[in-house]
Amino acid sequence: MLDQNIISTLSSLGVIPVIAIDAPEAALPLADALLAGGLPIAEITFRTRAAADVMRLLARERPQLVLGAGTVLNRENLVAAKQAGAQFAVAPGFHPAIVSEAAAIGLPFFPGVATPSEIEQAMAMGCNVLKFFPSEALGGVSFIQSVAAPYAHTGLRFIPTGGVGPANLEQYLALNVVLAVGGTWIAKKEDIATGSWDTIAERCRAAKDIVARVKDKQGTPC
Repeated sequence: MLDQNIISTLSSLGVIPVIAIDAPEAALPLADALLAGGLPIAEITFRTRAAADVMRLLARERPQLVLGAGTVLNRENLVAAKQAGAQFAVAPGFHPAIVSEAAAIGLPFFPGVATPSEIEQAMAMGCNVLKFFPSEALGGVSFIQSVAAPYAHTGLRFIPTGGVGPANLEQYLALNVVLAVGGTWIAKKEDIATGSWDTIAERCRAAKDIVARVKDKQGTPC
């Protein structure tokens, strides 16, 4: 199930901070750093036990933040994300049962793919925005250009994640098939642990500047 408002928001922002956070007490200052940096979005991954509590807190206390759930591997993750207030969910791989369950509970879901076969299986289930993971390890920009070519007429879009950072962000965003990118460089675990909120906010500003530059070249409104 896709929500066009979410799709439009992701496209406009261009970058989705992918965040593993261990301590719920760090959630609000983290959110404030993202907001201060002009990147009001977070994908909180189920790589930590605190994930659901963090999402619940952010949904309640920082409703202006676009909230996603990442590393959704099973039905329990999916339901927990929905109940915690996540507005979308992302998985590293493609699992038909999870795609079906996400549609059933009304949670926009972006499964991960790495091959044409997985792309076609996901498309057959109505998915036209897919996470491409791990992007750089699979060939990055060049691979996406090649693998997307047979599907260009379908409107298929990708969210490349894995190895994306400031050095190659512009190249990814310049691809018409890329809706947005996911990245862990915006808010690293060590920065959250040390409360380096100004650093996180500055990374948001730098990413936002790159997004604006790409959209200006494309003639696309930010």
